Amino acid sequence: MYGGAPGWKFDYYSYEAYRRKYQDDIREVPRVTLMSLDQEELNRYVELLKRGKQRLATLDNESIYELMSIKRGEKVTLSATLLFSPYPQAYFPQLCITAIVIPGRTIGSLGDMGERFSDNQRIEGTIPEMLDEALLFVKRNMRTKTIISPTTGRRTDRTDYPITAVREAIINALVHRDYSIHTEGMPIQLIMFEDRIEIHNPGGLYGRITIDQLGKIQPDTRNPVLASALETLGIIENRYSGIPTIRMEMEKYNLRQPEFLDERGSFIVKLYKESKNDYEDMSNDEETNNLIVFCKTPRTRKEICDYLGLNSVTYAIQTYVNPLVEAGVIKLSIPDKPKSPKQLYYSGEREK
Repeated sequence: MYGGAPGWKFDYYSYEAYRRKYQDDIREVPRVTLMSLDQEELNRYVELLKRGKQRLATLDNESIYELMSIKRGEKVTLSATLLFSPYPQAYFPQLCITAIVIPGRTIGSLGDMGERFSDNQRIEGTIPEMLDEALLFVKRNMRTKTIISPTTGRRTDRTDYPITAVREAIINALVHRDYSIHTEGMPIQLIMFEDRIEIHNPGGLYGRITIDQLGKIQPDTRNPVLASALETLGIIENRYSGIPTIRMEMEKYNLRQPEFLDERGSFIVKLYKESKNDYEDMSNDEETNNLIVFCKTPRTRKEICDYLGLNSVTYAIQTYVNPLVEAGVIKLSIPDKPKSPKQLYYSGEREK
């Protein structure tokens, strides 16, 4: 999508890593010492281990550090660095998430002021911190609709995407990305388009599993120590339920099923916000119904943008108005010139 992709050396390494069972999540990080880790978080993790694993309860902390791959000899491991360092990006600047919002449906789309990104953030910190920050980024860049049930009249608030599905997609990327030296210069990419979210995860699929088998069979685990630690910390279940959960949550929202792609050394998840029946959902949306009423008087782009309380005219028209135009609910005053600066948008019959 943007940025580079691993080359043939990575392809060869990835094959060998699986065949020989390399564990990049516990490779040593020379510059990190045990004392440079967040001692409070490290101690909390050890206490959770002792409470949850009876065989560890009587061991001293040093023994647990070695046994659970927090360190190897005198060197701290990559997993421990990503979980307990005050700032892991001091050692691995690109083991982060780059998050952007595109004002359109393709990379290169520009906003009203010529901006390439409506929002742009480099998300850093430990894995739990990056997960939380990434979710906040998504939440602030999607709308919440009030849906009115046509049968009961009950009002419920609903975001563009199910948060549980978004969370699973992000944590899957953080846990299952490739952490070898071949991809440590590549961040996870979180891209929000007008119609979808894409998450690009360096490394591609691991082991024998294929795209068609995702969520149907137990996959090989690329980073088993990291996954186990995150399970202990209560961040993940580590029961291979991520992909099925994403699919079920999208189904509950009546949205298109997610797309999963494995290409050029990258695993990509695409979550679409279009419904299986867009107009049926729109007709039950209070905000949409209010907009239709507002447009009973022909309105300019700017008037609609101001009414919706948005800053971007392009975003307002593409996200809120165009779906209603396609459904035939809102009409154009100059239909043969849809981009005319004199264009007006109206619902119902236009007054002569």
